[in-house]
Amino acid sequence: QVRVVESGGELVQPGGSLRLSCEGSGSTLDGYAIGWFRQAPGKEREGVSCIASTGSTYYADSVRGRFTISRDNAKNTVYLQMNSLKPEDTAVYYCAAPLGPCFGYIDGEVDFGSSGQGTQVTVSS
Repeated sequence: QVRVVESGGELVQPGGSLRLSCEGSGSTLDGYAIGWFRQAPGKEREGVSCIASTGSTYYADSVRGRFTISRDNAKNTVYLQMNSLKPEDTAVYYCAAPLGPCFGYIDGEVDFGSSGQGTQVTVSS
């Protein structure tokens, strides 16, 4: 099991930016696909983005062009850079190693995996 800790969420105005971090906690992330998913109040979990061990990236249509996922294996961390934030991006964001390849992650075809406690992102004026 890959253990992770999410951080970086906070209150931001619409149009603003945030960078979320997903750090391995006693686990190396190198060699694993890592995904970000989110859950808003009263809504189902939604796959946001995934980065394969090869560096290939995948995005939900709702965030493509605004969010960028990246990884720094030397820092044992995966990042989610979020720009042009919208109120509908408000959610708790989680990261985890999915129980399957990134391909299919956004469509929910693979289990999102075991996440940390998440980090709250609130987009509001």
